[in-house]
Amino acid sequence: MPFIATMNLVLLLPTFSIFIGVFSEEVSQPGTVNVGAILSLNTINGKVARAAMKAAEDDINSNPSVLGGRKLSIALHDSNFSSFLGIIGVLQFMETDTIAIIGPQSAVMAHILSNLANELQVPLLSFTALDPSLTPLQYPFFVQTAPNDEFQMAAISEMVSYFSWSEVIAVFSDDDQGRNGVITLGDKLAERRCRIAYKAALPPDSMAKRRDVSRELEKIQMMESRIIVLHTDSKTGLLDFEVAKSLGMMRKGYVWIASSWLSTVLDSTSPLKPEITNSIQGALTLRPHTPDSKRKRDFLSRWNRLSNGTIGFNSYGLYAYDTVWIIAHAVRLLFDQGGTISFSNDTRLNGYTGSGLYLSALNIFDGGNLLLKNILETNMTGLTGHVQFNQERSLINPSYDIINAVGTGHRLVGYWSNHTGLSIVPPKTLYTKKPNRSSSNQHLGSVVWPGEETENPRGWVFPNNGRALRIGIPRRVSYRDFVLLANGTNKVQGYCIDVFLAAIKLLPYGLPYRFIPFGDGHKNPSYYKLVSKIKSGVFDGVVGDVAIVTNRTKIVDFTLPYIESDLVVVAPAKKISSSAWSFAGPFTPLMWAVTAAFFLIVGLVVWILEHRRNDEFRGPPNEQLNLESPIIPTLELSKFSRENVVSTLGRLVLIIWLFVVLIINSSYTASLTSFHMVQQLSSPIKGIETLISSNERIGFQVGSFAEGYLREELNIPKSRLVPLGSPEEYALALEKRRVAALIDERPYVDLFLLDHCEFSVRGQEFTKGGWGFVSSLIDSLIAIDMSTAILTLSENGELQRIRDRWLSKRACSSDSTEDDIEQLDLKSFWGLFLICGIACMLALLVYFWLMFRQFSRQRTEELDTTSPASFRSARLQTFLSFVDEKVERSKSSSKRKRESMSQNGYHIDDESTRRSVRMERSISHEKQNGDT
Repeated sequence: MPFIATMNLVLLLPTFSIFIGVFSEEVSQPGTVNVGAILSLNTINGKVARAAMKAAEDDINSNPSVLGGRKLSIALHDSNFSSFLGIIGVLQFMETDTIAIIGPQSAVMAHILSNLANELQVPLLSFTALDPSLTPLQYPFFVQTAPNDEFQMAAISEMVSYFSWSEVIAVFSDDDQGRNGVITLGDKLAERRCRIAYKAALPPDSMAKRRDVSRELEKIQMMESRIIVLHTDSKTGLLDFEVAKSLGMMRKGYVWIASSWLSTVLDSTSPLKPEITNSIQGALTLRPHTPDSKRKRDFLSRWNRLSNGTIGFNSYGLYAYDTVWIIAHAVRLLFDQGGTISFSNDTRLNGYTGSGLYLSALNIFDGGNLLLKNILETNMTGLTGHVQFNQERSLINPSYDIINAVGTGHRLVGYWSNHTGLSIVPPKTLYTKKPNRSSSNQHLGSVVWPGEETENPRGWVFPNNGRALRIGIPRRVSYRDFVLLANGTNKVQGYCIDVFLAAIKLLPYGLPYRFIPFGDGHKNPSYYKLVSKIKSGVFDGVVGDVAIVTNRTKIVDFTLPYIESDLVVVAPAKKISSSAWSFAGPFTPLMWAVTAAFFLIVGLVVWILEHRRNDEFRGPPNEQLNLESPIIPTLELSKFSRENVVSTLGRLVLIIWLFVVLIINSSYTASLTSFHMVQQLSSPIKGIETLISSNERIGFQVGSFAEGYLREELNIPKSRLVPLGSPEEYALALEKRRVAALIDERPYVDLFLLDHCEFSVRGQEFTKGGWGFVSSLIDSLIAIDMSTAILTLSENGELQRIRDRWLSKRACSSDSTEDDIEQLDLKSFWGLFLICGIACMLALLVYFWLMFRQFSRQRTEELDTTSPASFRSARLQTFLSFVDEKVERSKSSSKRKRESMSQNGYHIDDESTRRSVRMERSISHEKQNGDT
């Protein structure tokens, strides 16, 4: 495009030279700063800009301090939409030592004139040629003084995402600004996982005809997307709405989003013609946002006088006013920096002086680079708010008002800013806060859509092109309960088909379709090939027992799963018969041995701790080993409640042991119950881990994704995998030991086990998945609605009723068969045994430390009260006799024990009573002898 524009410029130079002589009569006056303006004065923005720039010129000239006593002179040139006349205007301005040019209005002219501006080094400032492709790298002397269309398209894309739409149709004028704006819109939509479904190009504004618009809108009317983005000029845009109204495209269900051209019509044309008002009802549009200020209100109060009441005010008038002030401030800074307004001849044109062309007028502005630098460093407050350019030479803080055309006027529904996105509060109040672009922070007010609809439109309908959806179905030869194609007929039925039919009944629109079988009918088809037919365009969707797996989701889109399809292992199993020793089944032999050992260990520890103080733990060895001895009753909770154990350490050990026994007893009871309640099957295959570690052959269903999963994910060699085509082949292969087990999806296995109770599922499911309906990634809107319908079927119970009708016809005694109930081993309880063992060890350590301490104290007393001879005889006293020595309890303790036992209803037999009396008398007699 730049090369073509340059070539056109070279070719047109002879023609331009004729006009140079014509317009060279005007000479600039000393002390005057000349600025040119190229506008299409018959347009809305041209009329508004003319009045606004005249007001800016007067305001600047009324204040001598702005330009240091110099006067600003703005010369207007009407290009009348013609690039040719626009170039003539630039050449005319160069005859009057013009230092800057405002305009042009269109991007087409901007691309051409920017090449002239680059060569002549004259800054070109435009507030309406907002094509994003007019980059400073290519056009360094072109400056956009209003937010360019990149930000406007970002705002539209965020609106599309906010309302949860995924596709739009772009209608645009086929010129530079229209094309490049739509390209930018596509990029912004892609960032939000949306897209442009169709691009409708219309002739440029001056050439658009009704038949051109009608032809494109009739195409759009047959498409599924109902979100239409209209990026044109005002003439073509209003013609679009008029034709859309006549075609019934402004009714309920449609969404029209117009770029900022519509806001200029709404603001500047009042009142609107009734036919225009009726045709734009419910449309959304954007308006460049300008914050409220006193200067802005004062300017608006002058507007009728400035415009002579010929045109209403719009935001681009404010940008036109500020553009003049940007130039004025930059020129004043140029003078302050010592710069002057001077021009020099382009030496490259010296060779053309004798050709009769008046090329001497094409002078280069010597201060152009410095003036451009000052313009880009602008930092002022204008009518549009704070005016400053960033490093990309765009205005900082671009923002838009979002307007809804309603009734005879319009209403504000929100704002968009590059800082925080969509909001219902003015952007200025958000600039002091940190940016927050999260979806929860995006808000807009209520919108009245076309057809006076207040509920947000869904954004699409089923395309009205008369073509039924081509739905592929697998032609299965086994498990035909899922998909069954009756022989010799077109009738299709089955579980998957019934779910599909029930789901489409819940769609809010009709869904024409026809089933197309896939497969040769001799074996189950490859489901990957079936799904791939969607990508190649053979099918529009697939209905059947299609598992949702990763490699398929890369090429197609799935609905939510309507049934789980986890992979499981099936293997032969033998029924375990009951025996007289089945009570030992819950525990492993090691568990039984450790439990028995701890019974003895704890009994021995308690006996040691109680032997010196508790009469029930004393006596001859034959009495201690008797079944009625306290060693065994010590372990019973009832004995503990009667306080048979009197020592603190003994009670501590016993409490911990009773806690361990309680847990072991509960676990044993639960496990034993399971052993008797659940039918037990025995098999060497315990699950997928057993199969992986073995070298056994594994069966799988032909056409299933299980083969790829076993080979690629589990690294099982292909030589171990055996394809099987039917339930009969499953059973035969398992019975003949051709395979040790088979792996298949749970729905198939459930049907298989209904007729083959001699097999069972081993282990747990080792994948999680489901079956879903399939559609194209591009046309995935139906999949969203089908997913919603599946959820509805699940919630109202219809999905379960369909499953019961097809998949629960018979009952098999093995239905309740589960995996072998695992025995409880030592791993499950070693922590408890460890705690109990540590408690016993610590109790013994404390006990023996106290005993040695008492033994040492007693020997010290004997040394103090006996002679050396008696000391020598005391050394014969052994430590064992000390250990076996009886330690007496106080009378109060015995009395409390008797009272406690009496209150609890316990009675002491006569023999025990007589023994206690004898012991008390003996103790009293010994004390009397000691006193004597």
